[in-house]
Amino acid sequence: MKPFKTVGIQYAALPYRLEGRRVEVMLITSRRTRRWIIPKGWPMPGLKPQEAAAVEATEEAGILGEIGERPVGSYHYLKARKGDETQAIQVLVFPLRVADQVPAFKEEGQRTFKWFAYEEAARLVNEPSLKRIIRDFGGSLAPNPLVKAFRRYWSWRFGAQL
Repeated sequence: MKPFKTVGIQYAALPYRLEGRRVEVMLITSRRTRRWIIPKGWPMPGLKPQEAAAVEATEEAGILGEIGERPVGSYHYLKARKGDETQAIQVLVFPLRVADQVPAFKEEGQRTFKWFAYEEAARLVNEPSLKRIIRDFGGSLAPNPLVKAFRRYWSWRFGAQL
C-alpha cells in the first residue's frame, strides 16, 4: 500500500430512533465492500456540515429527520483511491433523529439498510472510534440510569473493548 495523501474531511449522519425503551441505530452497507457503515459524504458548497450529512442520509438511505447542530464525535479511516493509493479521511458525525423514510431515493438498490439496537450497531462497524461514538451516543439516550452507570463503569474498566 502506498503512503496516504492529504487528509480529507467528510460529514456523516448517525441515524437513530427511540423504540420504547430501546435506542436503535440505522446502518447501511457500503457500495463496494458491503460492510456496515453510516451515511457520509464530502462537503457540499453552500451547505453547513450538518446539512451535508443530512443530504447524504437522504441520498444513501432515504431517511429524513432532525439533524443535530453539533457533532457527537469524529473518526478517521483510510479511503481506497485509484490503484494502491489511500487517503486519510476525518469524518465528523452528526446525530440524525429519523422521522420518516421516503419510498424512492438516489442510491436505492445500491445499499442495504437495517435498524439495530445501538450496542449491536457498534459491534458491526469496523472503525474503533465509530464503535465508541455509537456506544456512547446510544448509552446517553438509554432511559435506565443503572444501564448508564454500568456502561460508564464497563468503559472505564475495559476501555474500548466493548
